[in-house]
Formats: sequence, C-alpha cells, structure tokens
Amino acid sequence: MTPVTDTNVRDCLLALVQKRGPHKTICPSEVARALGGEDWRALMEQVRAVGTELVKAGKIAVTQKGQIVNPQTAKGPIRYRLIP
Repeated sequence: MTPVTDTNVRDCLLALVQKRGPHKTICPSEVARALGGEDWRALMEQVRAVGTELVKAGKIAVTQKGQIVNPQTAKGPIRYRLIP
C-alpha cells in the first residue's frame, strides 16, 4: 500500500466534511477507512493529528455530543464538522 501523507488525510477530511454539509459531522474513522481500506485503524492517530492541525488553522471544529471541544484534551469519540 502506498503511504498516506498528511496532505492526503487533509484533503480527504476536508472533502468529507464539505460533502456532509455545514451542520453535519463525520467520524475520523470515515477518513481513515476512505484512505486505508482494511488497514484503516493504523491511520487513526494520523487522522486525529491532522484534524487537530485543521482546528488550529480554523478550517474545522471538533465536537463531542454536539458540543465543540478542544481536540488536544478530548477523551473518547470525537466528530469533525465545518465551522458554521
């Protein structure tokens, strides 16, 4: 399998949240599954790291139970969405 770059992850994540729409969310695993196929779990740490960078850049928000959270301190499942 070709290595997945941070640029691949960024492009895929942004495309998925844009396709989903401004008030809907995606799971980080959707990005990993789209890029990694059967080996998607190995990409989860990279997806979360790129997601954190996109939050810092003001491109997306991270949520838990519908509330915006800090991706660096969030524990458990998170979701990504566009910033309205």
